[in-house]
Amino acid sequence: MDSQTSQSAQASQSPHSPHTFQVDLRGLVDLLSHHLYSSPKVYLRELLQNAVDAVTARRAEQPDAPALIRLHPVDGGLRVEDSGVGLTEADVHELLATIGRSSKRAESLREARSDFLGQFGIGLLACFLVAERIRVVSRSARTPGTPPVEWIARDDGSYTVRTLDGSARPEPGTTVYLTARAGAAEWLAPERVLTLARDFGALLPYDVRVGEEPVTELPAPWDRRYPSPASRRVALARHCRELFGFAPLDSIDLDVPPAGIRGVAYVLPAAVSPAQRATHRVHLKGMLLTERAEQLLPDWAFFVRCVLDTDSLRPTASRESLYEDETLAAVREALGERIRSWLTGLAAGDPERLTAFLAVHHLGVKSLARHDRGMLRTMLPWLPFETTDGQLSLEEFAQRHPVVHFTRTVEEYRQVAPIASAQGVGVVNGGYTYDGELVEALPSVRPGTVVAELDADTVTAHLDAVDPGEELALTGFLAAARARLDPLNCDVVLRAFHPLSVPALHLDDRAARHEQARAAAEEQADDLWAGILGSLRGSAPRARLVLNHLNPLIRRIGSLKDPELIGTATESLYGQALLMAHRPLRPADSALLNRAFIGLLEWATHGGSTHGEGDR
Repeated sequence: MDSQTSQSAQASQSPHSPHTFQVDLRGLVDLLSHHLYSSPKVYLRELLQNAVDAVTARRAEQPDAPALIRLHPVDGGLRVEDSGVGLTEADVHELLATIGRSSKRAESLREARSDFLGQFGIGLLACFLVAERIRVVSRSARTPGTPPVEWIARDDGSYTVRTLDGSARPEPGTTVYLTARAGAAEWLAPERVLTLARDFGALLPYDVRVGEEPVTELPAPWDRRYPSPASRRVALARHCRELFGFAPLDSIDLDVPPAGIRGVAYVLPAAVSPAQRATHRVHLKGMLLTERAEQLLPDWAFFVRCVLDTDSLRPTASRESLYEDETLAAVREALGERIRSWLTGLAAGDPERLTAFLAVHHLGVKSLARHDRGMLRTMLPWLPFETTDGQLSLEEFAQRHPVVHFTRTVEEYRQVAPIASAQGVGVVNGGYTYDGELVEALPSVRPGTVVAELDADTVTAHLDAVDPGEELALTGFLAAARARLDPLNCDVVLRAFHPLSVPALHLDDRAARHEQARAAAEEQADDLWAGILGSLRGSAPRARLVLNHLNPLIRRIGSLKDPELIGTATESLYGQALLMAHRPLRPADSALLNRAFIGLLEWATHGGSTHGEGDR
């Protein structure tokens, strides 16, 4: 072993004296304000939590002890008094001088921990978000003979502890004094303190006041007694306006005793996007935990906003959101079941309210019905769908038509709906969100129902064929028309159908559109990609321009003899059919429309002398 290795070994074996972490309090406060807490306003919640927990701890040992919490804004600061369990000098040294230490971890209070809202150490530290100095005067209820103790801390990390005479705090409990830091005085102003106290503490179980103004409003609006169901709905609607700023369409009671949950869900009066994240207000043992809870309800219940109180959900470290765990998942399912039961009850006993609700929020119910066959079965007579017979439920539509045809896109529906309706073929527009899935699921809840996707072949099959002799006479016309549209991957067929006012119908399906997109990309690609795209050419069906032999215009065009004029007329019919179907136009389609329009103008202004009477 060389000398360097020997020295290293000796160094590794020699004892080292222990060290402790040094905490930069100012840096820690900056970390709290910018990363843990969303706003300095949480300081008041932390003060209320500590006071409530102190009262809870005292009443666990002295059930008849007073339960008072008083907040007194003073010039440049705030005084908070509680009649809680208080602290001894030893408690102060152990709990207040050690960041993160909490009396709620003490073994003697293990049984009562579930009743506490927060942790005293970190909660008091949060007051440095708005204060440069914190003064705590406390007298223990467990050892009444001991004098009160004073603890003063500053935001530079220094603190002092001393005992006071009994007059400083005659009764057990704790008083916290905050001195505002520069630029934070607004958070300690009387109006702001009262607003924050009512926002955070309206449902707290103890007597909380700011000066002489009461903070708590118990019982909660959903637990109060009302003369009638109607008066209760009016009161809850008023509560919703005050809380969320809208008049609800309806209210749903949320009562889950196993999870200790009581509250109400308010139905939004206007439709919202499923992608919009719903936020809800959650109170934990009466204290407002968050007003932005996003994972409280199933995704399909985006049409309600909730406010509730719970004693079972677990808060995150900042106590401003909910911890995603098995308990929250179970609560989410239970609350979803309450909303589901409300919908079922409306369907069974209050169809007018259900109709009013579905007129606004059918999308949310359809989202639920996708995965819940029972809900789909219940809502079949009520959920609206766009059909060729008008706005109908699937139940009524299936009673009218032996086969429920549907399209998967809105474009396909617009393309075939007028023609299919005239031929007596019922079609459901499955292009809207969730509609196609629900139509396909129809046989699972309505046995015997036949559901079929409507494609170009099905539509064409329902159109009447033209007399063979008449079609033979138009062979030259059809050949010229097909030649003109062949570069667009579109065939021309002749049929007789209603309504007579429709001269031509453009039909394709997804496979045909895919082939068109591939061909267009091949034209614009370089040699390498053109070869690759060319190898992908399949046997996809081509689009079709179906000419209506019953339409007078088609009959007149069919008598034309000039191939160029036939081509121009065919292009015009093709473009008009695309526009009627609300189809997006490709660059080639736009160029065709312009070319056909100019061609028709030229023919109208010069064609009479050029082509002669026989062509007309």
